[in-house]
Amino acid sequence: MQYQISGKQIEIGQALQTHVKDELSGVVQKYAERPTDAQVIFSKNAHEFVCETVVHLSTGLTAQASAHATEIYAAFDLCAEKMEKQLRRYKRRLKDHHKDRADPVEVFGGASYILAAEEGHEESDDATLTPMIIAEMETRIPSLSVGEAVMQMELAHAPVLVFRNEKTDGVNVVYRREDGNIGWIDPKDA
Repeated sequence: MQYQISGKQIEIGQALQTHVKDELSGVVQKYAERPTDAQVIFSKNAHEFVCETVVHLSTGLTAQASAHATEIYAAFDLCAEKMEKQLRRYKRRLKDHHKDRADPVEVFGGASYILAAEEGHEESDDATLTPMIIAEMETRIPSLSVGEAVMQMELAHAPVLVFRNEKTDGVNVVYRREDGNIGWIDPKDA
């Protein structure tokens, strides 16, 4: 498994990196069969340290957790506990859905944009409805079944997930509705 351990405006020592690799590999190997990579980012918010961890599994699922504490090691340990709890809850579902999958999930690249309206224009007419693009980045679009996509969305605590449907090879969307249920958008070719 590949690790990317970094700090935002703080220095990360070798001892902390070794601790993160040892602890996180133990947690992930216990509950996930084929992890591919992990990203751990430490930052400081006022007097507390914040640890954000994202683990990508070969099944296409992404598990993420974050925690904060007054000491950096304690912040990571709390984050690792949350990750372990999350993976433990989904272990049975992961095994049931992916036991027959021999190859890792195929992931496609896609563009992701953050749009912002012009400053000072609270209400505008139709001529100025084009927002300015303030950020452009690449994002990953996994090729999953609908059940796997719903599970991925729940693991990531995301309100929406765009994915490529394995059966139809089309781009689909699953999202959490206001009533708490899951919605699925499956566009049909005309």
